[in-house]
Formats: sequence, structure tokens, C-alpha cells
Amino acid sequence: MKTIQIGTMQLQPSGYRAFIPASFPPKSIYDFPKNILIKNSDSTFIVGTLNGITRLLPDIDFFIKMYLRKDATSSSQIEGTLATMIDAIEAEAKINSSLPDDVDDILHYLTALHFGMRQIEDHNFPFSLRFIRDLHYQLLHEARSSHHANPGEFRITQNWVGGTIPDNARFVPPPPSHLINALGDLEAFIHANDGVPVLLKAGLLHAQFETIHPFLDGNGRTGRLLITLYLWNKQYLNKPVLYLSSYFHLHRQEYYDRLEGYHQGKVFEWLDFYLDGVIHTATEAIETVDKIIELREKDMRIIQGLGKRSAELITKLLPSLFTQPIVNVQTIQYWTGYTRDGAHKIITRLVDLGILVPRYTDKTYGQSYMYKKYLDIFTESSFVA
Repeated sequence: MKTIQIGTMQLQPSGYRAFIPASFPPKSIYDFPKNILIKNSDSTFIVGTLNGITRLLPDIDFFIKMYLRKDATSSSQIEGTLATMIDAIEAEAKINSSLPDDVDDILHYLTALHFGMRQIEDHNFPFSLRFIRDLHYQLLHEARSSHHANPGEFRITQNWVGGTIPDNARFVPPPPSHLINALGDLEAFIHANDGVPVLLKAGLLHAQFETIHPFLDGNGRTGRLLITLYLWNKQYLNKPVLYLSSYFHLHRQEYYDRLEGYHQGKVFEWLDFYLDGVIHTATEAIETVDKIIELREKDMRIIQGLGKRSAELITKLLPSLFTQPIVNVQTIQYWTGYTRDGAHKIITRLVDLGILVPRYTDKTYGQSYMYKKYLDIFTESSFVA
């Protein structure tokens, strides 16, 4: 595939070479190769199928909440976070106080994602540089790793990717003096009525944002947030259910290589990889919905075999378990209003039914319990611990 010059590496007064963007987008970027257009059509068809399924599910918000956690975990792990999705669920529910410090990265990602969704859905906030800055602020404000990140502010100093200084970095983004023009071009591209298919535009938006690297920290996570939020903002997605971070995490080195290739003009090679991710992720999401429906029906049949009173109570609890699949006695007390003893009896019944399993094998006091069959659906399909 042909290369398209989106910028050049140029020597700076301090002696290092930095990327200087060309005017974006170059006209030749619109000349999409046939294989990219075909793959875009295939991706659109599969995403359309996913959209159709989400319209039929009466409790799609349960599914979305788990997918948000999965994406938050994968996107954070790409940047080196070791905490897991299980850690994040326990931290959200305040079930476990001895969690790794970097679970904070996942929780802040979730905060930013929820913020972006509210801005789009409730406030019809324009997809703009202001929106991106606000998103970044939510991602890093009072976060564990935000000491020098200036949350919500575009950088005024040079940053770099890899290495210890710009001279030995893997990539040096545009100097601050070039940010205004580069970001202005990006915002104009976002709003341009240029006929570029929405899915391809989201892929170009992500790659160009990562090339500009406008913040001191959090660029990767912010850029990955933009993909789904842009697609949802453009009503390409019926619900925000397409998250590519797990795919990028699974193919992390290729993800880095394709973005680096993008800087060098290999734009269509990046789009080819990105569209593979869309197809994989949408297909996996469809399979996940099928598995959730199957599990719910199976567990409902088990529950209906109980006495009427028990069946009614546990049937009411099941949707809550889909939202929060790790619980303890206090959780059940809060949901039901029962005494501690009564809540413990409900947990015992759920364990006996095979719906819940103990979180720890060597713990009795302060035990928590997992809806493991449900969690497994989200942790077995692609890499997310």
C-alpha cells in the first residue's frame, strides 16, 4: 500500500529530531485502497449486527457496564497497570481494602468514560478539543500517576515516547510550538463533512491524536477513549458497546508498530490493523451477548426450581449480580434490607445453587463471593485479567 506523508522528523535547536506534522488531512488520505473499503464494509455489517442485538436486549446496561470495566482494564494495562478487572470490581464495591495501588488507574479511566458518555447523551456536548481536554481532566485529576501530567491542559513542554530523553526516544511528537496548528487541523477534521466513512474516520482520529500526543501523560488512554465515544457521538453505535482496548492489548506490539508506521506514512496499514480489531471485537461482543443470554436462562431455570418465596427473591437479585458480580454479606444486606444472618443464608443458597462461588479458598471471615460463570465470559474471550 502506498505511503502518505503526514509529517516529517526534523532536527530541533536542542539537537534532537521531532515530528513536524504536515497539514492534516492530506488529500491523498481520501484515496482509500479497495481492500480497506471492503474491510470497512465487512466491519460495518458486523457492527450493524451488534447494534441490532443491543436493541433487543432488555438489560443491555448490565452488559455495557461490564464492557466498560473490561476496556478500562485493558487500556490501563497497555500502559503498564498490573491491577485486574476483578480488582476494579472489588474497588468499586469497596469490598476489598488491600488492593494494588494501580487499580486507581482503572477507576479513573471508568470515571472519564462515564463522564464522556454523560456529556454526549445528556448534554449533547460537541465533540471538540474542549471535550478532549475535559475527558483528560477526568482521567488524571487526583489520579495516582498525575503528579506532572497537568490534567486537562495541553502541554507547553516537549514530551517523548520511549527512552529517557528525546535524543534516545522511540518517537518525539510535535514540539509545543506546532501543537496549535496540529490540534486545529484535527478538530477541523472531526467536524468536516468530507464523506469519509465514520468507522475509518474514528481510526484516523485515534492515530493522528496519538501522533500529536498533546498531553504530558495519558495520551494513549485518552486516544482509545475517543474511538468509542466518537462512534457513539456520530450514532454509528446504537449503544457504546464497541471497545478496542482488549484487542490492542492482545496485539500490543503490533499496535505500537502500526502507530509508528502511521507516523512514517503507512496510514492504510494502520487502518487495516484497526479494522481487524473492529471485526474481532464486534464478533466477540455478539458471542458474549449470546453467552450472557444462555447463562441467564440456565440460571433462571435453576432458580425456578426453588420454592416460590426463594425463587422470587433470588430472581430479583440476579440482575444486580449482572451489574456487580462480586459481593459480600454487606452487599446482600444493602440490596435486600435483610439482617446479616438473613443475607448470609441467601449467599449460602446461591453457593449451593452454583451461582456464586467463594472468592478465596483460604478465608472464612470477611469472605466475598463471585458470580464466576458470568465473570468468565468477559475474561476468557480475549486477554483481560
